[in-house]
This record gives sequence, C-alpha cells and structure tokens, in this order.
Amino acid sequence: MLLARVSPAFATTLFPLIAALLYAFGALVLKRSSDLGVGLYRTTFVANLIVAGLFSFLWLLGGPPVEKELIWQPGLIAMCLFVGQISQFLALEKGDVSVAVPVFGLKVILVAFFTPLLIGEAVSVKLWIAAFLSVIGITFLNRKDADQPPRHLLVTFIAGGTGAVAFAVFDVLVQKWGPTWGVGRLLPCIFWINALLSFGLIFRFSAPLSAIRAQAWPWLAGGSALFGIQSITFVSTLAVFGKATSANIVYASRGLLSVVLVWAIGHWFKNAEQHLGPKVMRWRLAGALLMMSAIVLVVV
Repeated sequence: MLLARVSPAFATTLFPLIAALLYAFGALVLKRSSDLGVGLYRTTFVANLIVAGLFSFLWLLGGPPVEKELIWQPGLIAMCLFVGQISQFLALEKGDVSVAVPVFGLKVILVAFFTPLLIGEAVSVKLWIAAFLSVIGITFLNRKDADQPPRHLLVTFIAGGTGAVAFAVFDVLVQKWGPTWGVGRLLPCIFWINALLSFGLIFRFSAPLSAIRAQAWPWLAGGSALFGIQSITFVSTLAVFGKATSANIVYASRGLLSVVLVWAIGHWFKNAEQHLGPKVMRWRLAGALLMMSAIVLVVV
C-alpha cells in the first residue's frame, strides 16, 4: 500500500493537507447544491451512498478475517460518523461556509482531549500549544464585517460543535482499532454501516430524490465525491499511522482554505460570502499566521 511506504511524519502532514483542500472545495460545491434546494437529509443520504461506494475499493487491499463479535467496533465508529455528518451538513445548510468550517476546527482540541482518555497515548505540550493556536486562528478567520452578520449563528455553532465532538471520537477510535482490523477491512465496514443508517433519513425527505432539480445533481454528486476522496485520504492516514492529534492540526487548515476559496473563487458557485469587506483582512492575516504556526509546530 502506498501509505505504508511513506514516513509517518511526512504522511501526517501531507495527506491531511491534501484532505483539507479537498474538504474546503467540496464544502463550497455542496453549499451550491443546498442553495438549489436539495436539502439536508437528501444531501446526507446521497453523499453517504457515494462515499460508501468509494470506500468499497479499499476492500481490495485485503486484511484479516472479520470477527463477528467485534463488529460493534465499526458500528460504534459509524454512529459517530453519522451524527457528525448530520451535524456537519446542518451547519453548512443553515449557516455560512466561512463560519461552519472553522467551527469544525474545534475537533483539533477535542482529539487531543480524547486521545489520552480512549487510547492512553499522551499528547505532548507542543501539540497542545499547536491545537490551541489552531483554534485561536480559526476564531480570527471567522471575523466578518459588522454590517454582514452571519446567518443562523446559534444553529451553526451548536451543529458544528456537535459535529466536532462526534468526528473527534471517530478519529480517535479509528486510530485505536485501525491496526487490529486493517485499513482494507475497518474503513469499508464503517462506511457501509453508515450507508445503511442513512436509509432511515428517507422518511425525512422533503421530496423524493426524483424531485431534485437537474442542475443540482452535478453539484450534489461532485461535492459528495470530493468529500469521499478527502475522507479516504484522511481516515486512511489515521488508520495506518495514528497520530490523530498532529494530523488534525494540519487538517484544521481547511478553515483557512475555505476562507481563501470563498474569496478567490466564490463567484464560480454564486456564493454570497465572496463579498467580504476590507476590515476583516487584518483578522484573516493574523488567523492565517496562527494556523501556519500550528502546522510548523507539528512538522518540526
């Protein structure tokens, strides 16, 4: 497997960075499908089926036989994933991308908190400092002009915070059980179970899938595929190399990247957040410097 041939320090920097870029771009694409009326539950359902299909290819990597008495482990991880996804898509649907994505960055500190509790692996002082720098940087990146208040701020924070907790537990448990199961067995099982859970969302659809407008399907399918590819990239890194805290610090750069993409190419997606006033630039610069400092602490 390609990942296994790469040094852990290099892998837990490069692959989370690639995943962060794919995530930020995918969030913009899915936001556009939401603006076209797809809705939270139909988005989650379609995305989970597409992502499960992509993760199925990992089964070809092989692995140890699946022990039925341990199937609760991928089941528990899948439940964390399912809750996190619902919360994530709710935050992206109701709020602004430049607010929702940075809130997800709280996962960095939560991973550092859960790692000693669930795995017993100590987190170094350097990584704790980097985690806090990331969160402060995310806060600065979230600053907006006073005359452009964020939409549905409370819902965005609650949903984003819930998603951050769920995804933090997800990451730590993947690191915990990944070596035993192997990437080619644990990850497909997780995402297959998650896809099965998604069928319960059909009863919450505002309209059948056939009612989705034709122009929304490319955005929905494209955003889902991007989310799937970034998930494979990031989660496989955790399962092979562990180091969930340091990987998440680098992955938190998706907050910075989402802001950059909204500013640079938001007009491609008719995203209303592209019109950010000049007053926010000092805060954005400070946030970017803090995020880069956190990543340097991880790399050095």
